[in-house]
Amino acid sequence: MLYFISFIAFVVFQRLLELVVARQNEQWARSQGALEYGQSHYPYIVLLHTMFIISMIVEYLYKGGAFNYVVLLIFFVLIMLKVWIISSLGKYWNTKILKVPGSAFVRKGLYKFFKHPNYFIVVCEIIVIPLVFNLYITVVVFTVLNSIMLRVRIKEEERVWGF
Repeated sequence: MLYFISFIAFVVFQRLLELVVARQNEQWARSQGALEYGQSHYPYIVLLHTMFIISMIVEYLYKGGAFNYVVLLIFFVLIMLKVWIISSLGKYWNTKILKVPGSAFVRKGLYKFFKHPNYFIVVCEIIVIPLVFNLYITVVVFTVLNSIMLRVRIKEEERVWGF
């Protein structure tokens, strides 16, 4: 149980840290005249990620789950990739769709090779994080829900960037 509590606390801390970075970047972007897009679906993204954490806790409390060190290692690799993505986008990285007037789609880091590496990492996280404790119900349910959400999100983002 201590491993699970520590792991969930780490995941929540990581998510909150990402929100702090996103908020700082949002303030900068808005000071540059950024417009926000996709506001109607953003609350559902927040709800999805909140329910994801709650689902893991409920599933673990209901059935328990064995700690998987190999999957934990994969999770840490995903964190390193996410840090690379965030640093590649710099002040343009955000959890919201913000477009600064005159800005172009960033094409460095993993963005040289993939259009949406951040979303690929999110997909992997939705699978990997619950698998650290073999929480299969959460994996299946939130993989499906996240795929629906990402279809909406990516469509809007590509519309904004003219893809």
